Amino acid sequence: MTSKTRHILQRHNGFTLVEIMVGLAIGMLATLIILQVISVFEAQKRATTGTADAQTNGSIALFNITRELNLAGYPLMPIADSPLECTTVTFGTTGITSITPVTLTDGASGVSDTITLRYGNSAMGGIPATIEAMGAPNPNDATVGNNLGCATGDIALISNGTTCALTVVTGTSPASTVPATITLTETTNATSGANLACLGVWNEIDFAVNGGNLVREGVPVVAGIVSIQAQYGLSDSANSNQVTQWVEPSVINTSSIADRNRVKAIRIAIVARNSKMEVGNVTTAINAWTGSVSSPAPTLDLSADPDWQRYRYRVFETIVPLRNVIWARDTL
Repeated sequence: MTSKTRHILQRHNGFTLVEIMVGLAIGMLATLIILQVISVFEAQKRATTGTADAQTNGSIALFNITRELNLAGYPLMPIADSPLECTTVTFGTTGITSITPVTLTDGASGVSDTITLRYGNSAMGGIPATIEAMGAPNPNDATVGNNLGCATGDIALISNGTTCALTVVTGTSPASTVPATITLTETTNATSGANLACLGVWNEIDFAVNGGNLVREGVPVVAGIVSIQAQYGLSDSANSNQVTQWVEPSVINTSSIADRNRVKAIRIAIVARNSKMEVGNVTTAINAWTGSVSSPAPTLDLSADPDWQRYRYRVFETIVPLRNVIWARDTL
């Protein structure tokens, strides 16, 4: 064989079987390492993203509840014969069942609580006017010094000492008319010398947890929320604004005037869940807040979900002063 022929054959030589096997083994090992790195990175990304979502959802949920809690009791004015002192309330055909600013419903044994808050939307703050006369020119007409802030369809609160009544405004004279006339659906308690205040539209709002969502009036508003825990902050007396104890909703009866007017603040904890389910258990217990001997924190019960321990949680806590009750201290 000539030198030229040998040179051509050498140029056509390929890999041996051993070389190919070694190359495949190295490639498979590199692929395995890359896949494992991607898997670890993806798990970390999901954990980080899920934690960020839980923090965002918890913050938004807490903001929504706090914003409306600040309105609780508006516009029940802090005046002599304050509406908060009413021991007898007639609701007439208004469809309203309570004027208590906040009611907490205990979920019991760590199950999520429900927060019910009530407020009006009067543009004039519910400033009351004294009824000067009743029944002129029509039987349901109340004559007052002015009807500023009153409009057809508003809820009117009539207070006379500790006796109150709610009714609906069906008409008013022009705001420039003095004295003014306000026409009422019912005239219970509407006598000369009583106070009449227009509350605007009276709202009764429920916040609860259902199906892993914060729901407002039954409508989901924030996802990833698994529990609400709330407590009343009580003062020693209605005319004191210093909170001296925190109690569970089942401890007091807010239909009692004495108990209701001692509620000066609400403590809330919102529990948000990371959407990523871990391989094993990562959570053993969740406390709503740091408790004390006199006011222990409830331990949440999420056992309705058998996999609840395989999730991570974030707890958001705040205290909301009931400013519309606090401002009424001197009248209670």
